[in-house]
Amino acid sequence: MPDSHSDWRAVASLKTLQQRAAMLTAIRHFFLERSVLEVETPLLSHAGNPDTSIESLTSHCSIHGKEQLLYLQTSPEFAMKRLLASGSGAIYQICKAFREEPLTDLHNPEFTLLEWYRPGFDHFQLMEEITSLLQHLGLVEKKSDVMSLGYQQLFDCYAGINPFQATVDELFSVVTENGINVHVASANQAKPGKGFTHDELLDLILTHIIQPQLTQQDFVFVHSYPASQASLARVSEKNPQIAERFELFAKGVELANGFNELTDSIEQARRFQSDSGIREQKKLRKIKYDQHLIDALASGLKPCAGVALGLDRLLMLIAGGNSIREVLAFPFDRA
Repeated sequence: MPDSHSDWRAVASLKTLQQRAAMLTAIRHFFLERSVLEVETPLLSHAGNPDTSIESLTSHCSIHGKEQLLYLQTSPEFAMKRLLASGSGAIYQICKAFREEPLTDLHNPEFTLLEWYRPGFDHFQLMEEITSLLQHLGLVEKKSDVMSLGYQQLFDCYAGINPFQATVDELFSVVTENGINVHVASANQAKPGKGFTHDELLDLILTHIIQPQLTQQDFVFVHSYPASQASLARVSEKNPQIAERFELFAKGVELANGFNELTDSIEQARRFQSDSGIREQKKLRKIKYDQHLIDALASGLKPCAGVALGLDRLLMLIAGGNSIREVLAFPFDRA
């Protein structure tokens, strides 16, 4: 008889678990050859990430009789930058990260990240190293197999519009002409009419119009994002409209997000405060931001580039899976 209580069983096959182990071993070998130090930082923090596009998971606990609110990391970025400021040199980490987001074929609240930082690199040099990692993992035969497009070029090619010059009305027209229901597609469905920002409309065009067209491309780097989407990246000194940020897409799926890292403590504090203000306007949960990171940057962080790469999604490529669920031993519903 079939087992009616089979939720205890692993979802990922033994072959997939073996592929994960082989992938992790190969990644560690790659960084060992390059003398990049593997590090470990806390999963729990007294501060979170106020970025309005990311929601943190929290833990309420009592330490020595004192009630505390702690945040599960959305990435190890802040702690790793504190190590860099402490003089660690080039570092990487393979770790769990946590985000409050809907379950989809590409999302699980707990997931595995590979994150690394290269002092002395800019974002273009780091893109080259990522390509070398893909070659090391047998996913790319030669570097020319990986496309690289500027953000403006991407929108020109796949959406027929200049993202830096287009008005909100022009972007809104592109969205609606392509049959996108903006109130279903947008995370904030309470907005009447066109009440979307320039960046929100760019995100809708990217996710609903452009990414589906990238499914035939194995790997595509997109770089030189709008400065308004800099996140934790530097803004270009040559062109203040551009952030020195990139993303890697694999068959249309976002795989990695990287920056020529912001090292200015005053600007970082301003961005945290701006994100906190937007959270308040949108009536989102208040997030305590990381003063330790501000202090670390103030002490002096050498120029560096960093990237976070989703290993569960990478394993989906290696294993030929269609859902993140297929590559996890125990996804959310069986955790």
